[in-house]
Amino acid sequence: MGDVAVVFKILPTDSDIDVEKMKDSVQNEVKNVCEINKIELQEIGFGLKAVRLEIIVPDEEGKIDAVESKIASVEGVGQVDTEDVTLI
Repeated sequence: MGDVAVVFKILPTDSDIDVEKMKDSVQNEVKNVCEINKIELQEIGFGLKAVRLEIIVPDEEGKIDAVESKIASVEGVGQVDTEDVTLI
């Protein structure tokens, strides 16, 4: 078995949420569960921003779901979309 690279797009619950603070909270929440490859803010439009998170997890059943659950539990996170999953 190998590893899997996963890209998440994380949207805030409201446009008033401090996305930079949410990004830091997400990073702290998942750093013990997976390897963070890249985390950045992404402009969506009309002043809205999302967090784009690239992680690497072992290719095991339930690992991606566990990370997604951790992200969703962070205060201010409204939606977590899986954009890409690639075996590496």
